[in-house]
Amino acid sequence: MNFNTYPDAEMMAMDVASVLADDLAEALHTKDRVVLAVPGGTTPGPIFDALSAADLDWDRVDVILTDERWVPEDHERSNSALVKSRLLTNRAITARYLPLYAPADAPEEVLAELEATIIGALPVDVALLGMGADMHTASLFPGADGVQAALAADASVLVPIRRDDLPDVRITLSARVLDAAVRKHILIKGADKREALQAAQKLPKEEAPIKAISSGAEVHWTE
Repeated sequence: MNFNTYPDAEMMAMDVASVLADDLAEALHTKDRVVLAVPGGTTPGPIFDALSAADLDWDRVDVILTDERWVPEDHERSNSALVKSRLLTNRAITARYLPLYAPADAPEEVLAELEATIIGALPVDVALLGMGADMHTASLFPGADGVQAALAADASVLVPIRRDDLPDVRITLSARVLDAAVRKHILIKGADKREALQAAQKLPKEEAPIKAISSGAEVHWTE
């Protein structure tokens, strides 16, 4: 891992957006289509705002979430709603969105259908990832039902995740898909998360799932 430290969140957002745009531009020089994987949550919002204005061939970019809650896109907890309102706008409005949700009571009912739209676009060219204080990334939560399958070397592309304290079932890209990204960027804020990320390197990936995807990543950190 390589640590990049910023004086504040605004500076980090602008710089990370620029780095992502450069990574995408480089990938577009060598491939007809490229894949950008991004997290949900509020932290990447300002990055999306800046990145959406980048002068890229967005019609050749596929955007996919690293994970999603199993709720409709108009639900308040939907990550898709955030991505569509803050990233897939401006110049990026022509990008193709690859959803991790389809109308069904449970992800297992439509998992094959969702994976079929994603497999042909892989590998991920540029991945932006977050991390929780519990050392989870995407929806790879320690102790969750499904996390062992998601961390396996032969994991499926998409894995449903359940844990009693999570209000929604999650669907996540597996660790092997995330780790195979050509360029990986991890976005964290606060001293507690920096310490957690460093501690994760000495723990098994089952206890610290971020470890499964952090090798070779660029870490972007601010207080």
